[in-house]
Amino acid sequence: MIEVVYAGQEPPDEWDASIFLAGPTPRSATVPSWRPGALAELCRQSNVGVLVVFVPEAAGGTAYPDYDDQVAWEERWLDAADTILFWVPRDMATLPGLTTNVEFGRYESSGRVVLGAPEDAQHVRYLQHHARKHGAPVLPTLSDTVAAALASIEAGARRSGGERFVPLVAWRSPTFRTWVAAQQNAGNILLDGRLAWIQGQFIWAYHARMYVTAEDRVKANEFVLGRPDVVSIVAYRPGETPWRNEVVLVKEFRLPAGTSDGYVHELPGGGVLDGSPIDQAVHEMAEETGLRVAPERLRLSQVRQVVATLCAHRLHVFTVELTAEEIAYAHENPGPYGVHEDSERTFVEVRTYREILADELVDWSTLGVLNVVFSAPGP
Repeated sequence: MIEVVYAGQEPPDEWDASIFLAGPTPRSATVPSWRPGALAELCRQSNVGVLVVFVPEAAGGTAYPDYDDQVAWEERWLDAADTILFWVPRDMATLPGLTTNVEFGRYESSGRVVLGAPEDAQHVRYLQHHARKHGAPVLPTLSDTVAAALASIEAGARRSGGERFVPLVAWRSPTFRTWVAAQQNAGNILLDGRLAWIQGQFIWAYHARMYVTAEDRVKANEFVLGRPDVVSIVAYRPGETPWRNEVVLVKEFRLPAGTSDGYVHELPGGGVLDGSPIDQAVHEMAEETGLRVAPERLRLSQVRQVVATLCAHRLHVFTVELTAEEIAYAHENPGPYGVHEDSERTFVEVRTYREILADELVDWSTLGVLNVVFSAPGP
């Protein structure tokens, strides 16, 4: 079922997917709009349960909203739409679409754009270049452009209320869903928001407006950052006291580092992109240190957020007690390790817990993990 929402109108309270029909709008009654043809193609091709289509034109026989209201309406639903279908049949004499250039520039890297233009469209090569640069489909016919837009949303996902303001490209991220579920379980209500940026489904930033039920107020001045959950492995050889535990760290050049040597010094680990956290922990341990440990040797310590004031993802901490041979191997084989073609180059460092506390090279999150692991009571 397709629900068409014209300029100034409010959409239904829930839907499975949404498409915004962006592109030149006729300014003269003698120039026909391309959007009825797009709606006809959507009706013919769509099999989405409830598909909302935003049309930034006045409904038949009605007046446009006030200019500022029109702009606000367009920006609100451009931000929310799962896919932005740009059809640009540009004719500089009759349908110049200059505003379209600005809108396309705002969303070209959003991961939500489909661009179509007929072969005789004027001055669209620059748009097409940047669409291809960002991996957006570029099509020559309206029918193909509609098909690409529908392919991008697939079956969609049912969302209601404030969830409608989360485009599918973010909604499909497990970290995003986990964050929303946690807020809902706490009794809070997502009122609306705006996806600021996203890189694939790997890392995203969302500006949310949330009703905080326990305080009966709206919180609307913060961004939430998210990425896939992360594993860290505390691989150590016990000493006479926890202070003398020998810990395997990895040293790696990372751009955010603010240490005296320009490197981060942290526990082996990485993002959980596929599979289970324990499988990822085994993989990261081998990839970053050369040490291969069987999954059954790993013990899950805790799962917590790392920086709860900013980031939504969680850290899964595993521990493994190394043999004398393994800690000797770590001492004698500093690397480099990592996936060099992905610009990952790691070096192994073996430090005692006391040395780690003293040298100020590791960050607070790493110190917090080690403190929990080494101060926790035994079984």
